[in-house]
Amino acid sequence: MDFWGTILVLLRRWYVALPAFLAALGAAFYSYSTIPVTYTTTAVLVLTAPTSGGVLPPDPDQPIPKVNPLLNFDHGLDVASSILISVMSTPDMVAAMGVTSGGPTTYAVTNGTNNLESLATGPLVFVEGESQTPDEATRIARKAIDRIEQELDQRQRQVQAPKGTYITISEAVPPTTPAPQQGRKLRSAASALGLGVIASLCASFAAESLSGPLSGAVARLRRRGDRPAEARERISEKTGV
Repeated sequence: MDFWGTILVLLRRWYVALPAFLAALGAAFYSYSTIPVTYTTTAVLVLTAPTSGGVLPPDPDQPIPKVNPLLNFDHGLDVASSILISVMSTPDMVAAMGVTSGGPTTYAVTNGTNNLESLATGPLVFVEGESQTPDEATRIARKAIDRIEQELDQRQRQVQAPKGTYITISEAVPPTTPAPQQGRKLRSAASALGLGVIASLCASFAAESLSGPLSGAVARLRRRGDRPAEARERISEKTGV
């Protein structure tokens, strides 16, 4: 059915389409008003190697130089940042950070893209905190940054890296001022409105489809009701009564 045919159906069945559309508007308004506004803050951390590199120079008592294993391969800082991103994204770590599924406060530690399976493209770690209040968004971002620093230190101690070769981490971009996010509210309202419009069209076309059989049934009933009257008229004509 073309566009104008659809419009004609809606006009003919306005008593079905209009209530359904008003219900869709109500559902969209309810959805928009009930979903809270969230605030998001972002920070960027940068990993740096010591000026002496990942190797301590040998001394007479230690002929073999000491090497930081995390820096003993190409793109060492990239790999170290990937390790931190993976650790901070595990379900156990999320639970340890006090974040619950479906809760109002969340955080994300990424490499700047949505593909967490790929290695970081540089020694950068992106941290994002989100919550229903600006203070809580900043708090969870700060908590994630502190935990990243602890995890980096712990892993360097686990591989027995010399203290002088430790990778350090600093805030290239401190947590930004939390900004309100309206995207979730708008998406929810748009989804409710879209589903309501579809329901309105379906109801209108259903009413249009049912109107044909119902009209035929009513016409047949009317014809059956007229038959006794016609018979009486024929009898009257013959008898003259």
